[in-house]
Amino acid sequence: MAFGTISGVRIKGITTVVPAIKVDNLDVPADALPARERLVRNIGIRYRRVCREGQIFSDLVQSACEDVLAKLGWSKDSVEILLLVTQSGEYIIPATSIILQDRLGLPKSTLSFDINLGCSGYPYGVATLASMMKTMGFKRGVVLIGDQSASSGSPDSGREILFSDCGTATALELDDTAPNMYFDGNSDGSGALAIVVPHGGKRHPATAESHQYRLMEDGVTRKMTDVHLDGPSIMNFSIGTVPGALEGIVNYMGSSFEQVDYFILHQANKMINETIRKKMKLPEEKFPLTLYDYGNTSSATIPITVCHKLKSAIQQAPRKIVACGFGIGLSWASLAMELGPDTYISNVLEV
Repeated sequence: MAFGTISGVRIKGITTVVPAIKVDNLDVPADALPARERLVRNIGIRYRRVCREGQIFSDLVQSACEDVLAKLGWSKDSVEILLLVTQSGEYIIPATSIILQDRLGLPKSTLSFDINLGCSGYPYGVATLASMMKTMGFKRGVVLIGDQSASSGSPDSGREILFSDCGTATALELDDTAPNMYFDGNSDGSGALAIVVPHGGKRHPATAESHQYRLMEDGVTRKMTDVHLDGPSIMNFSIGTVPGALEGIVNYMGSSFEQVDYFILHQANKMINETIRKKMKLPEEKFPLTLYDYGNTSSATIPITVCHKLKSAIQQAPRKIVACGFGIGLSWASLAMELGPDTYISNVLEV
């Protein structure tokens, strides 16, 4: 495990933005409703958010960034680094963060770059930004995180019941009095094909056939340009890896499970998260869920859970939080942080 401690950097604000369009997973024909109700009970996802026609992921994170800067009273000229973690770039090239630097009105001196990560993206993004700020002396930075996961894919690819679109912004500032953050990141590329878009990259360029629907071995109709999910492999990876990762980060920070107020897991599905919680023998109140209301928002599941479930608690007193993202790669990462009344936490905003 790759543990590290980041000192002297404070999380000043977190904003979450979702599309205004809400989709109900139970909005199906009557003859399909019993099966869909069972599925919703198992995966825990009732509602999802989907971008409207012409709206894309970069629109969501632009709104999130504008909100957090305005609420903190930061001038745009004070932002020295802009980091974007997503798999939903506006173009293949150039990097979307550079486009957003201009669109947001940030100075040309702003260091901007993208990281291609999904489920584990929030811990990686915050740790990367905080580390660069600490070592290079950037006083203020923003990491934009999320994906447009619901607005593409075949009708029967699984996206229509699992995934949502979401964009978030987390603002960081150098502060010698800030509580330490603790990070642990891991990778296992042997499982890369468990979550994959098979065609469209340099290994397998997309052809006309790539965009044709076909019946896969798992009985689901997909295109080769859709996300392919190996459910059993993902389940085994998640429940086999995450408990040890949480134990590792808690031990590294010299704490205990009892001293952690909340564990925020990547919101993959209810079955995975509940299996992990029960395996660790920890109470439900320590594991907030946002699956029912927002579905799987990829790398945004951790910040959307902070905004939707923990805003009130954080406004009352400092809270020790251990966040763990896990999935595509395969990769997993944990981030221990403390958020308190001096941290701006938005409601979940709609655009």
